Amino acid sequence: MESRRTRQQDAIEAVLADAGRPMSVQEVFSAAAATVPGIGLSTVYRTIRKLAEQGEIAAVAVPGQPDRYELAHVAATHHHHFHCTACDRVFDIRGCVGGLDRLLPSGFELHGHELTLVGACDHCSGT
Repeated sequence: MESRRTRQQDAIEAVLADAGRPMSVQEVFSAAAATVPGIGLSTVYRTIRKLAEQGEIAAVAVPGQPDRYELAHVAATHHHHFHCTACDRVFDIRGCVGGLDRLLPSGFELHGHELTLVGACDHCSGT
């Protein structure tokens, strides 16, 4: 039996699609409140958890920070992230440095990698 789509689910997926970058629960809540008046933070947490369990969105781990979330089809493509420490936003970075297996000690086998660049985004750096 397929679960019924809710206004909250649609709003949260639209927020993530429109943002084009991984967002924190608080960012999603702020943006979704403009579309769904009266939406509560606890509803956003529950809906994000449900969408993640259903495989429609994916968590993006940021070292030392709460997870951010992006649409599953975006997460399915190999990419990395940039965390702006000034505004605390996370951005997708396309492309990959590659060749990381050259850094491994002898006998090690690389199965994958995650890379988060850290610094200031164009807005915060003033450029």
